[in-house]
This record gives sequence, C-alpha cells and structure tokens, in this order.
Amino acid sequence: MIQLYHVHKRYPNGVDALVDINMRIREGEFVFLTGPSGAGKTTLIKLLLVMERVTDGQILIGGRNVHVLRDGSIPFLRRNIGVVFQDFKLIRSRTVHENVAVALEILGIPRREVERRVMAILESVGLDNRASHLPSDISAGEQQRVAVARALVNEPAILIADEPTGNLDADLSVEIMGLLLEANRKGTSILLATHDRSLLDRYGLRTQTLNRGFLVEDRPRVDTGRPPTGPIPNVTGSRMSTFSSGGEP
Repeated sequence: MIQLYHVHKRYPNGVDALVDINMRIREGEFVFLTGPSGAGKTTLIKLLLVMERVTDGQILIGGRNVHVLRDGSIPFLRRNIGVVFQDFKLIRSRTVHENVAVALEILGIPRREVERRVMAILESVGLDNRASHLPSDISAGEQQRVAVARALVNEPAILIADEPTGNLDADLSVEIMGLLLEANRKGTSILLATHDRSLLDRYGLRTQTLNRGFLVEDRPRVDTGRPPTGPIPNVTGSRMSTFSSGGEP
C-alpha cells in the first residue's frame, strides 16, 4: 500500500531530514512510526501527503508514484488518505457534525448521503449525542474522537495519524487506539507516528524507528495476546483500486 525506495529529503539549508529510507507497508497493516524529536517522522508524513516533495528516491502509494503527480492530481490522492493530528485541527466555529461532514462536502457527496454517513460514524465513535456541540464544549478526548471520525468518514484506504494520543492521558489513549484498531480490522491500512513507548509495548505492532533521518529498526509485530490486526477476510474488498479513480498522474 505504501512503498518508499531510497527516499532522501534535504532542505535548502543543507539539513538531511531523511536519508536513504526504504519502507513497505502492506495493505491492511498497522504500523507504528517512532523515534526521538527531530528523527524525521513529521517529514516522512509530509512526503506521504505530498505536502513536500522528495529530493531523491520514490514513494508509491497504492501503486502510484507520488513524486511525479501534477499539483492538480494531489487532491485525488489525498481523498484516499485520512489524517489525524495531535492538535485535532477542528474548525472551532463549526459543530461536531459540521466538522465531520466537511470531509464529504468537499467531495460533492449528496446531502442525504452526507447526513447518513456522518451520523453513522459519530455513533461508531460514541459521539452521536454530541453532534450539535462546538469543539469548545466537549473534552479533549471527545475532540480527538471527532478528528478520528472525520478521518474515517470517507472510508479511506490509508489512515495516517501523527501523535494522535500526544495530548491525552493513558485511558483516553487506549480509547483512541481502540477506534484505530477497529478501523484497521475493517481494512484500513494505518501508519501511526508516536514517541509514546507505552503504546509500542502495549500493542506490539510492527514498529519502524527513525533516528537522525535514518531508518534504524524495523521490528516485526510480536504476540501480545491481543486480537490480531488487519482486515477481516471476505468482509471488505481490496481498497487498492480506489487510487486509480479521479485525476491523472
């Protein structure tokens, strides 16, 4: 689903943020991306979202080389990628319902279908009774659940989460992880950047470790006695095909 080949990112000031990164994340996989501050996690995420371009190397998402995408095709790629940020990035003047709905409205989804899908995803994250509230009227944990709902409402093939539990306590972190694991169980491939050692130890998922721009470890998933992650066979079809619709490379 995500493939990086000898990816190098050098900024104009001469700093090498990423050096010769080779990485592959399979369809339906849940992978942690970790490392100390300044390791290159945020840079890698920006490259995947084509917020920045690689200096050298190739990045393939769903089989498409994002390095050669024209600017006009980037929005079509991003429609297949849900993003969850540490600071939520909710629109403060809009309700919970409106914050989630905007992800569908920009795609031109009919209003009735928007309503159905928004209420369904809010119910799944336990926020259907908060639909009319503003972000300032709900807790931090609830705000992060809104951010997760917004990222998932379009049923993305890939979800990228950048420190989604960084501002939450341990109990809320487990709650958010539960939502992400359920999405992964239904077929969404997930890359979660975190420096939280407790998450890595608790879930034992495959972990890619960056340090000073280098990929220094690729630790496979270990058996923690918890339910396995990955899509349920014969329940959801492959989502790879979604990347071929809309826009030209």
